[in-house]
Amino acid sequence: MMTAGTVPNTVDEALLDAYSRTVSWVAAELLPSVAALRLEDDRARRPAGAGSGVLISADGLLVTAAHVVKGASGGTAALTTGEEAPFTVVGADSASDLAVVRAAGSGYQAARLGDAGRLRVGQVVVAIGNPFGFEGSVSAGVVSALGRSLFAPAGPGAGNRIMADVIQTDAALHPGNSGGALANSAAEVVGINTALIGPWVGQGLGMAVPINDRTRTIIGALAAGRRVRRAYLGVGGGPRPLPKNVAAATGFDRGVEVVSVVVSSPAGDAGLRPRDVIVSLGGHPVTDVAELQARLTEELIERKTTIGFIRDGRLMAREVTCRELPS
Repeated sequence: MMTAGTVPNTVDEALLDAYSRTVSWVAAELLPSVAALRLEDDRARRPAGAGSGVLISADGLLVTAAHVVKGASGGTAALTTGEEAPFTVVGADSASDLAVVRAAGSGYQAARLGDAGRLRVGQVVVAIGNPFGFEGSVSAGVVSALGRSLFAPAGPGAGNRIMADVIQTDAALHPGNSGGALANSAAEVVGINTALIGPWVGQGLGMAVPINDRTRTIIGALAAGRRVRRAYLGVGGGPRPLPKNVAAATGFDRGVEVVSVVVSSPAGDAGLRPRDVIVSLGGHPVTDVAELQARLTEELIERKTTIGFIRDGRLMAREVTCRELPS
C-alpha cells in the first residue's frame, strides 16, 4: 500500500526514468550543434523564412533541408550558446532535400553523424530544431516506419517534391524544425528533419531524410561546392505487385510499372514501353520508384548497364545507356 509522498518502485517507473535521462542527455549533447537559421531574401534583403541546421564541422559547415534555403544565398545562424554568425549557402540538392551552408567563424561543436541503416521501427529518437521560431526545442518519440516514399510540399509556388527512403517518426515536427536533427539515443544524428506543411502537422507524422552512405556522399559533394549528378532513364511509373504465377516463373514479385516513356530517352532507345514492369537495374532488384531513383547514380551516366523487366509475363533484359538528368 502506497502512502503520500512515496515513490512507486515499479518496472514502468524505472523505464520512464531511463527514457527521461536518455532524452535529456541527447538534448544536452546536441543542442549546441543545432542552429536556428534566419534566411534573407536575395533581392529584397529582408527576412525570408527560417529553419534549422546541424553543425557538421568545427569550421562552420551545417547541413540543412534544401527547401529551407530555397531562393536565399545566406542569412544568420543563431546557436543556443548565444552565438550568432552570418552564413552563406554552399550548395543545395532538391532531389534529396539536403543543403549545406557555412557559418562564419570556427571552434563550433560539431554533431556526430550516425547510420540510419541501423535504425529499427520502435527505436527511440529525439528531434531538435526551432519550430515556429522557438529556438532549441526538443521533442522525442519513436521510429514509426522506415523507407517511406511520398510527395511533400517543396515550398510556396514550388509544387511538390518526391521524398524517397525517408524516416517516419511520431516525434513532433512543425515548420521551423526543417533542417534540424533527428538523433538516436547515442546522440548521433541519423536524419535531417523535414517538417511537412499541411494537414499532417501535429498529427504524429514527421519525416526525416536519413543519414546513410548515399546521403553522406551528397553532403560531401555539396560541401565541396559540386553539383550532385544523377542518371536519367526517361520513364514514368509506379509500384506494381506481380501475379503469383509470374513471380514464381521469374523470381520477382514486384517492380515499377512503366506508365510513360519519353521519346528519344535512354529507356525509349532500349525499347521499353508502357505496361513493362522494371524489376532490376545493373543486376540490382528494383521494387519501387524510390529504389529505382536510388540506383540512378552518377556512376551510370553515359555507361552501359542492363535493365530487367517483365513483359507479357516473361522476364526480359535490354542494354541501356543512361544520360545525365538535367539540373
